[in-house]
Amino acid sequence: MSILETSTPLPRTKAPIRVMVVDDSAVIRGLTKRVLNEDPAIEVVSSMSNGKLAVEKLTRDPVDVVVLDIEMPVMDGLTALPLLLKAQPNVRIVMSSALTQRNAEISIKALRAGAADYIPKPSAIAGMSSTDFKRELITKVKSLGHARATASTKTRPVAASASAVPVAMSTQRPSLMRPKLLAVGSSTGGPQALFAFIEKLDRAINVPVVITQHMPPTFTRILAEHITKSTDWPCHEGVPGEPLTAGVIYLAPGDYHMVIEIKDGTPCIALNQASPENFCRPSVDPMLRSAVEAFGGRVITTILTGMGSDGMKGCEALVESGGTVVAQDEASSVVWGMPGAVARAGLCSAILPLDQISEYINQRFKVGLA
Repeated sequence: MSILETSTPLPRTKAPIRVMVVDDSAVIRGLTKRVLNEDPAIEVVSSMSNGKLAVEKLTRDPVDVVVLDIEMPVMDGLTALPLLLKAQPNVRIVMSSALTQRNAEISIKALRAGAADYIPKPSAIAGMSSTDFKRELITKVKSLGHARATASTKTRPVAASASAVPVAMSTQRPSLMRPKLLAVGSSTGGPQALFAFIEKLDRAINVPVVITQHMPPTFTRILAEHITKSTDWPCHEGVPGEPLTAGVIYLAPGDYHMVIEIKDGTPCIALNQASPENFCRPSVDPMLRSAVEAFGGRVITTILTGMGSDGMKGCEALVESGGTVVAQDEASSVVWGMPGAVARAGLCSAILPLDQISEYINQRFKVGLA
C-alpha cells in the first residue's frame, strides 16, 4: 500500500529545506539522511541519537523539518516533541514509527500535541530503500518544508481564526435543502484538525458522519477510539454492510476505500481495496462519489488540511448535484493542498478558519429545508 498523497512537483524554495533526523539507530539515521539528500531541494543538516540532543541542537541551529523517532533512550520522541516546539515554534515535525498498536497510540498523541505528520517506518532495513517509502518521506518533508517557508511569520496554533483567503474563491451558494449526510476529508495535520472540528459539531444535526483521513491500518482504529473518548460523538471504523445511523461517525479503515451503498433502500457502509486514488487508500474521492449516488445533493462536505488534491473530483460531483462544500482556510491549515484545491476550483460555499467551520455547518442544518 502507498499512502503517498501527491506526485506533483512542489514549488522550490530559494534555499534547500533544512532537516534534522532524530533516531537512536545510526543505521536508520544514515539511510534516512541518504534518502532525503537524494533530492536537491532537501539538505539534512543534523542527525541526533535521542530527543535530548535534538532539543539542544535545535535551540542553537533552527531547521525547517524534524524527522523524529518515537522510541529512543535518554529522551523519547513524545517527550521531546513539546520541547522541540518550544525551542522553535514554527518547526514542522514528522513522527517516525513502526506500525504497531503501541506506536500508533503514541503517534496519535503526538499529532494531537503538535506534530505535523507521521511516516510508518519499514519493518526491515531493506524497506528503507523501497520506492514507496522514499517517495512518501521526500514528499512529506518537501510539502511541510514548503508550507513552513510560505506560512505567515506569526506563530500561532492550528485553530487560529485569521483568514487570508480571497472572498472571490467562495463562488458557490450553499444548498437550501437540509443535508442528510456530513462527509469529511483530511490528511496532513488532519487528526488535530478533526478533534477541533468534531468537538464543536452539534449533535443536534442528527445525521451520519463519514470521514476519510489518510492513515495506515491500526492508526485509523486508534484515531477512532480517541475521537470517541474526546468528543460527544461515537466513532468507529466503518464495517461492511453496517447501516448508516444518525449521530455516529464512521472512519475509513486504513488500506480500504470506504463508500456508501444502498441495500434494500438503506444506505450502508461498504469497503473495497480498489486501486489507490490520488496515491491514497483510503481516498476521499470514492467516498464522495458514493455519497452523491446515495444522497444526491443532500450532502455537506468539509475538506480539512492535507497534501495533494484528494477530494477535489468528488467535490466537483457533489457541487454538480447541488451539494455544499466548505474548505479550511490556508492560514489555519498545516498544508493547504486538499482544501486549497477545492477552493481554487471554485467549488466552495465557504472557506473558513478551522475554529469557524463547525458553526457554519451547524447553521446549515438549522436553515435547511426538510
